Parts: sequence; C-alpha cells; structure tokens
Amino acid sequence: MSSVQQTPPKAAVGFARYFAVSLAVVAAIVTLSLGGRLGGLASLAARAHPHWPDMALFAALSPAIKIHLLAALAALALGAALMAARKGRRFHRVAGWAWVCLVSLVAGSSLFITSLRHGHWSLLHLFTGWTLLVLPLAVMWAKRRDVARHRRTMMGLFYGGFAVNIFIAFIPGRTMWNLVFG
Repeated sequence: MSSVQQTPPKAAVGFARYFAVSLAVVAAIVTLSLGGRLGGLASLAARAHPHWPDMALFAALSPAIKIHLLAALAALALGAALMAARKGRRFHRVAGWAWVCLVSLVAGSSLFITSLRHGHWSLLHLFTGWTLLVLPLAVMWAKRRDVARHRRTMMGLFYGGFAVNIFIAFIPGRTMWNLVFG
C-alpha cells in the first residue's frame, strides 16, 4: 500500500466549489421565497402520509399548474432517458428536441403560476428566467458542435433544474406535497 495521498483533479475541485455555491444560492432563493412560513413546514412534514396522487385536488388545479406539472413529469422522464442513452445518435437528437420543447413548456407555464405571492412572481421565477435564457444557448451550442458547452448546460438544466426543483416542489404545503403526502 502506498502512503502517498492523491489530490483531487483541479476540475473536480472547481466543480465542487461551483456546486456548493449554486446550492447556497438556491437555498437562499427558496428561503426568501417562503418568507416566514418556514416554521410551519416541520409540523406539516410530521403529519405526512404518502398516498396515490389526489386526483380531486389535481382536477381543481389551474390549467397553468396542470400543464406545468404534466410537462415537468414528462421532461423528467425523458431527460433521465437522455442522460442514460448514448449521445449523438438519432434518438438523442429527436428526444433532445422533444425535451427542449417540454422544458420550454415547463418554464413558460411557470410564468402563469403566481399563487405563492398572490398574483405576483416570486423569487422562484428566477429559475424560470435562467431556463429561458440558457436553454436556447444550449441548443445553439449543439448546432455549432460545441459539445462540451452543450453537455454542461443541458446537464445543469436537467440536474439543477429538475433535481433541485423536485425538492422545491415537495416542500410541505406546496401543491406536489399536497397531491401525494397531504
């Protein structure tokens, strides 16, 4: 056995720092968006009881929220398939365009979801703006064959945009929480 310690590659350290800063920014945005409601979240979480989605509650949702939810679930499933599939093949290109359309629909429909601030956009809409700005850039980079930028951006949108937003969507008291835990 060697007693020589290996240092992590420079890229790994850079990514870890970027990821930590990104998580801190997301946590700050979510905390500020929720305002003074953080105290009641623990009591809601304690009363959670998982169940099949409440279809009566789903039926009562606004059309914008229904579109947002269904498009997000489809984008999540298709995005997972894209992450697992081999890149550059016909499936990747065709499914990639479908994913771009679904993500655009998710972001676009979120502009009409203003219930958190009673008719006004919340700080969570910063994620919408970011998505609507970065998604066309990722497509442009793919068209220009700048694979590294395209890959980083799309992976950031998928993992950051969907993984983080699933966590946000399931904050106790929000619609997704109420659909399956409330």
